[in-house]
Amino acid sequence: MSKALLLSGFRILDASRVLAGPYCAMMLGDLGAEVIKIERPETGDQTRAWGPPYLTSESAYYLSTNRNKRSLTLNLKTKSGQAIFKKLVSQSDALVESFQVGDLDKLDLGYSSLSCLNSKLVCCSITGYGQTGPWRGRPAYDLAMQAESGWMGITGEPGGAPVRVGVAILDLFTAHYATQAILAALMARERTEQGQHIDIAMLDCAVASLSYMAQYYLATGQQPEKMGSKHPTITPYQAFETQDGYVIVGAASPEIWMRFCQAIGQSELVSDKKFAQNSSRVANRAELEAILNPFFKRQKTEDWIQLLEKHEVPVAPVNSLKQVFGLSQVQVREMLQTVVHPTIESLLLVGIPIRFGPEPIAIKRPPPLLGQHTEEILLELGYAREEIEHFRAEGIV
Repeated sequence: MSKALLLSGFRILDASRVLAGPYCAMMLGDLGAEVIKIERPETGDQTRAWGPPYLTSESAYYLSTNRNKRSLTLNLKTKSGQAIFKKLVSQSDALVESFQVGDLDKLDLGYSSLSCLNSKLVCCSITGYGQTGPWRGRPAYDLAMQAESGWMGITGEPGGAPVRVGVAILDLFTAHYATQAILAALMARERTEQGQHIDIAMLDCAVASLSYMAQYYLATGQQPEKMGSKHPTITPYQAFETQDGYVIVGAASPEIWMRFCQAIGQSELVSDKKFAQNSSRVANRAELEAILNPFFKRQKTEDWIQLLEKHEVPVAPVNSLKQVFGLSQVQVREMLQTVVHPTIESLLLVGIPIRFGPEPIAIKRPPPLLGQHTEEILLELGYAREEIEHFRAEGIV
């Protein structure tokens, strides 16, 4: 078996929408699992309509999170749709769902019912606030979650308005936690022969991912300040404006600090008591920045990169996405892949950032068209073509 197909033979049902659940299911598909995306007839996942930009009729948002899947349209509000879903569940290893708490139970499709059909089923429920607690029924959006969880309170420039991270990062963190949990549950099932219900809440994942910033607060009782690109306990560790852009510098050790001072021709800073130690530099951050800022504005970004790299100081430009996808390292690592798509010529997708050896994992399926594989999947389940045509006529699929 190819190392790139570690989950080959596992079937995952993706009954989730938008980003956290679909991204989780996509990662499982990247690892070789068969992923069937369950979508509402006619409209499908709402991100199909989240544009512009579109490529033909497909939204870029939807394309970003649904590779390596097949699409089955299914109306779960109908008895026949529920029967098809249950048949799929009986033949699957895991279910990823993002319905509001209790909605699947009303359809007799909750974990208690599904586990009776398939005791080995791993069901991962992804919601905003979890299956318990006073907020369990509330819908959730990444923007609201960034605000409620404290992320926006520590993001942005000092004294400025709260700022969201430029991508729906809490959805993505949630997807990673969910994937980790599903893989652990599948491993446990090898020993116990039993599946289980996983409860993943975006708010929980958001709070957990505050990491050391949360610990700073717990240690001191003080709200961390918004600091832009700066680091609360290391300096200089931030972006500096140059003649033609910005460059980041990370003097994260005494040795790097010494090399940095030598590079900019300011070796006397090393012996200055106000800047000799990292703790003293943090205490005198404003004064140090007043010294350093004019230096960086004297040269262009590339000049600073060449100089600081020569002195082994961590440095990097602040790139645009055009520059990112033009980087030789990104290209050699195949983090940009071209795939064949039914309606989009030469579809470019972000690559898969996992390797189990020298070769990258190739994208095997493009993001599917709505219902593209409905007939194919139903035939595999044993339904006759006449039955499938009846399902279509009745709006079941």
